[in-house]
Amino acid sequence: MTQSVKTALSRRLTQQKLLFDGAFGTYYAQLFDTRELPELANTLHPERVLQIHRDYIEAGAQLIRTNTFAANTFSLDLPWEAIRENLRQGYRLAKEAARGKDVQVAADIGQIPYDSRSNRGAVASEYLELCRTFLEEGADCFVFETLADLEDLRDAIALVGDKAFVVVQFSVNQFGYSHAGLSARKLIQRAEEIPQIDAVGFNCGVGPGHMQKIIREVPFHGKKFRTALPNAGYPQYISNRMIFHDRNIDYFADKVQDMARDGADLLGGCCGTTPAHIRALRDSLSLTQPKRPPVIPIPTPRTAPKENHAFFAGKEGKKLIAVELAPPVGSDDKALMDAAHLLQKSGVDVLTFPDSPSGRTRADSILMAEKVARETGMQVMPHICCRDKNAIAMRSQLLGAYLNHIDNFLVITGDPIPSLVRNSVKSVFNFDSVGLMGILNDMNEDQFAAAPITYGGAVNQSRKNLDFEISRVKKKMAAGASFFLSQPASTKESIHRLRRVKSETGARILCGIMPFVSLKNALFIKNEMTGIQVTDEVLARYRPDMTREEGEAAGVRLAREMMALSADFADGYYFSFPFNRVSMLEKIL
Repeated sequence: MTQSVKTALSRRLTQQKLLFDGAFGTYYAQLFDTRELPELANTLHPERVLQIHRDYIEAGAQLIRTNTFAANTFSLDLPWEAIRENLRQGYRLAKEAARGKDVQVAADIGQIPYDSRSNRGAVASEYLELCRTFLEEGADCFVFETLADLEDLRDAIALVGDKAFVVVQFSVNQFGYSHAGLSARKLIQRAEEIPQIDAVGFNCGVGPGHMQKIIREVPFHGKKFRTALPNAGYPQYISNRMIFHDRNIDYFADKVQDMARDGADLLGGCCGTTPAHIRALRDSLSLTQPKRPPVIPIPTPRTAPKENHAFFAGKEGKKLIAVELAPPVGSDDKALMDAAHLLQKSGVDVLTFPDSPSGRTRADSILMAEKVARETGMQVMPHICCRDKNAIAMRSQLLGAYLNHIDNFLVITGDPIPSLVRNSVKSVFNFDSVGLMGILNDMNEDQFAAAPITYGGAVNQSRKNLDFEISRVKKKMAAGASFFLSQPASTKESIHRLRRVKSETGARILCGIMPFVSLKNALFIKNEMTGIQVTDEVLARYRPDMTREEGEAAGVRLAREMMALSADFADGYYFSFPFNRVSMLEKIL
């Protein structure tokens, strides 16, 4: 599509609404009782693909999508050249079905599934290659659909945005949240900020009633055309197959008609819909565009503001003190509670609780923090990592924490599962720390708007590529991180690198301090813990025959030296005491 045709389609949409087709995959499974992915039919059964496209065109579809939703190497497990041929054939079949008719063909690209952080770059690159292949075929309209977020698609959208009409559609659940944990409001807001996107809305995930409710609650700002392609309803699982019933076609058409009145410009159907659903829409829907309704955001309920519980609130100019207490590995928390009570009158600003570090089970960090806060009255800050829970569980946990007055969090990606148990225990990693911060930022604007929570991130100044670490800190700050706790620093070089992070980002940084208490302790940290630098110079401070008192005294001296070296830039200190020996803090301070 040339720029003039892109403009022509935009002008057409100002005058009339357009009908999409319905679902390809579920309709294919209904016609051809097969368990193969429908995208494979582009090359194996092209006559079936042509038949479905023609069925939808005959039913009234004015814009059909290519049968390429899952045509990618992640979903089809085919070599890239086979995927390229599938895309080409899928596009040519749709064009053949539309030949001689006033029907627009859209290159269809679905969300690429992946569950490993290491695949993110590969996914973004694959989206680019999918788009390049379609552009080579002359594609002039793109539909990116059933998306949970936009991060991996930004480069692809930028590539096609000046060459084609771009539609972006998100999939959310009945409560308006995507699988990535982002709200419908946040997803639309992010899409509206990308100039190359021409139309934005929702598809899949929910039936027409829930989609209508979501569209009515989301504040569109009128800059882009709006889409609404709900499922036919909700399926039943019969003999391990997803079955939609077609008894609600009139209801479906009525609800989509309501969405058209509410301002949706491109309408159609997703899972479970058939040509019969599109025909019912064509027969009942007025395609003439009325004057666009004014955008009236749903008012936010008035809530009395809560006191700001950020641990650094009102302490400007003061060196902040955070102390980590490691939750127990068993059910006995006496040592931790004794340490917490000992710190009550120590001037500590916040107690922090790691979230099963090294992938080894400990008591839940949030529940442990809640107990300590309840019994001591101290400020608490649980760590929350991305390893063990998906977006749904994360949001649930954060809501529960907020209701129990937990207002501060340290957000980290988290250590991987130990290799010994990887066959029986699986990591989740639905996102990394920056992604989780995006969810927290979203929740602060939505659920927690009256009293937003405070969250920060970690700094690993020992990372070999410090420029990359600095870029990560900047991304975290952009995602709402308001403070950073560093990995323990025990050398001048580590302090120097942390000073550079501070100077290039301006972040509020609490310098990590770990006063080793013996040679054995220092050797264990050096050899067993990642991200903590323990040099031979540090080891030389300790002797094998040191008493407990001598070992702790050496740790106190090390801590004081690191504090003095970082005093010119550190906003505070983050202490991790081996074996919760918090009594050392008084000697250090």
